[in-house]
Amino acid sequence: MPEQSPLDVAEGDPFGPHNLPYGVFSTAHAPEGRRVGVRIGNHVLDAGAAALALGSPYAQLLAQPSLNPLMAAGRVAWRDVRRALTAWLTSPAHREDIEPLLHPLAAVTLHLPYEVADYVDFYASEEHATNLGRIFRPDGDALTPNWKHLPIGYHGRSGTVVVSGTDVVRPSGQRKAPSDPAPVFGPAVRLDIETEVGFVVGTPSEQGAPVPLADFREHVFGLSLLNDWSARDIQAWEYVPLGPFLGKSFATSVSAWVTPLEALEAARIPTPARDVPLLAYLDDADEEEPGGFDLRISVTLNGEVISEPVFGGMYWSAAQMLAHMTVNGASLRTGDLYGSGTISGPDAGQRGSLIEMTWNGRDPLELPGGKRTFLEDGDEVTLTAWAPGPDGTKVGLGEVTGRIVPGPAAPRS
Repeated sequence: MPEQSPLDVAEGDPFGPHNLPYGVFSTAHAPEGRRVGVRIGNHVLDAGAAALALGSPYAQLLAQPSLNPLMAAGRVAWRDVRRALTAWLTSPAHREDIEPLLHPLAAVTLHLPYEVADYVDFYASEEHATNLGRIFRPDGDALTPNWKHLPIGYHGRSGTVVVSGTDVVRPSGQRKAPSDPAPVFGPAVRLDIETEVGFVVGTPSEQGAPVPLADFREHVFGLSLLNDWSARDIQAWEYVPLGPFLGKSFATSVSAWVTPLEALEAARIPTPARDVPLLAYLDDADEEEPGGFDLRISVTLNGEVISEPVFGGMYWSAAQMLAHMTVNGASLRTGDLYGSGTISGPDAGQRGSLIEMTWNGRDPLELPGGKRTFLEDGDEVTLTAWAPGPDGTKVGLGEVTGRIVPGPAAPRS
């Protein structure tokens, strides 16, 4: 009986030819030779080698150690490359050329797939913002006065964006509880997750030229899962008056796979109804395509599912975040990454951070390995997700995993 081809992906596989996310990989035979790969089932296609073998005009873009050259090439190139990849991976005429260029996923090393330029994180879930408001302002308004008028965000640290599977070193910093007479220095004791989706910019923009809602697709290459690890005790002491800093900048984990927007056509849905009028540059009422993405996410802690947030309910869309990020004239660069902020839903089982799940530590999670309020050393968190695809298929998003390891000893003067 002939051996089954890796191109014969099982029906219902979320990484079938309807998906084809991009990544960067290396092999044990050439550990320094990073190259663009495309996932098909449980294999990775060497995209550059395939393009060269089949005479593609895009061979040079794909024979690179990162996705940046392809992302910078623009939407026409993205469309043409995706069509070519689909043909190479589905047409029997190409099997002889393609099969030798497939590598088992388990046998390759995956790397950060693009060089991150700038990193911005938003706060786009009304449920998440409301929950935090109720926790920290129980006698006041849950939402701040500006929240429904603009997508709130902050600039993070691009140099500490890491690929899934990278250990997260517990950060140290200053912290001060309300009852403490003075701040102390030491490892964070309220280490948290933030379940997010990250959007990756391909085509840059000129400084001084805002990007309108309608141009979202011209600039954003694709999306992936993102975990913006957060030290809540460091953050609480430092964030007034300028916002998050050391409590956020130590690590942000992203998937090794970027799902192109074209793979998510069937997952586009309208944004929620809004009860506050928006300024013109954010008003998407007359946009031709819906602004939301129906993404179903699962969060596991040490193998146990602790939450299932749904991205489709996010108040602010990815296009609105991009428009606001550039409305002051700030330019986009290839490799810019912006996160949605924590994704939380209306139900208790849909909260995207431990601070919400445990209500700031008041209600610990009961897990087989013991109770949890915040993360302990050795804990491993994994985000997975899927979206509706064409003809009833599912589009899988690459997972994001990180394990907490102890930090170094405190520095001495």
